[in-house]
Amino acid sequence: MIIKDIKLNNFRCHTKYQLDFEPQTTQILGENGSGKTSVLEAIYLAVQGKSFKAVDREIIRRGSEFYRVELNFLDGSRTVVTYDGMRRTFLVSDKKWARLPKKNRYPVVLFEPADLALITSSPTRRRDYFDRFLTQFLDGYNTSLSRYNKALKQRNELLKREVVSPDDLFSWNVLLSRYGVLIRKARADLVAALNDRLTGVYRGISENRDEVSLIYESYTGEVMESEYLRLLDLDFERDRLTGHTNFGVHKDDFVFLFNSVPADGTASRGEMRSIILALKFIEAEMLYEELHKKPLVLLDDVFSELDETRQKALVKNFRENQVILTSVK
Repeated sequence: MIIKDIKLNNFRCHTKYQLDFEPQTTQILGENGSGKTSVLEAIYLAVQGKSFKAVDREIIRRGSEFYRVELNFLDGSRTVVTYDGMRRTFLVSDKKWARLPKKNRYPVVLFEPADLALITSSPTRRRDYFDRFLTQFLDGYNTSLSRYNKALKQRNELLKREVVSPDDLFSWNVLLSRYGVLIRKARADLVAALNDRLTGVYRGISENRDEVSLIYESYTGEVMESEYLRLLDLDFERDRLTGHTNFGVHKDDFVFLFNSVPADGTASRGEMRSIILALKFIEAEMLYEELHKKPLVLLDDVFSELDETRQKALVKNFRENQVILTSVK
């Protein structure tokens, strides 16, 4: 599916905005703060059903009562996203939906400047990246993650009360155990699949013999639901004192290895950027293999951050995808 054009109303800083796209590559030029990233955010919202940056009330232009995104495709179809200050709706094929139907979602490889620092960033940032990766092609993962996070929030709120007992937490412990086990397995399977390809793709970019791999540092380990539940119960006193849940997959991390040692602190800046490029290329491959659709590629001000060799690798690898990129003038 190729995007033809986009029309924005009251989206971020854009009162009214329209842009036509090329079937291959479109470059959006502008100064910092001019709303370039907002265009990518609107595209992502219309093809994935949610923003990669914020919730609706933060997206709507200040002082406005609504926002509207209209995305038109070369095949004549269109998706319209509207937020009226209370609820968001999707208009697809003249039918309104509260959520974007799965069949109308389109895979996206999003490349943000912060991704170039993924190796040295926080565990939260790495979890978010790999969770977003999994959400696109693994059925049920987003549901498991959403239900886990809601249960975690409720449990943590109970732990902040002056008086709380293990019985008060039981139902939330059951949910955390059920979905935590599913999340851990999905993450472990993804890392195994990435490790089958990572070194080969990296060597294709860097043209050397270095080895790259990932370690999934699972906080819970490979446990059954019953054991997960027992460990949550065992942590009750510590959780009550700290006011939050200390055990669970929300503490997991992903560690990049470069020649069998942590890449953070050993790989050079250029080597780390080649690792992230390799990861993005694999992400596009896996999305195509799973969904049989060439992903849309959104590059947010990262092209200028790469040297000529890595720029060429980026162009070569995504030559069959529609690419929309932003750059500073």
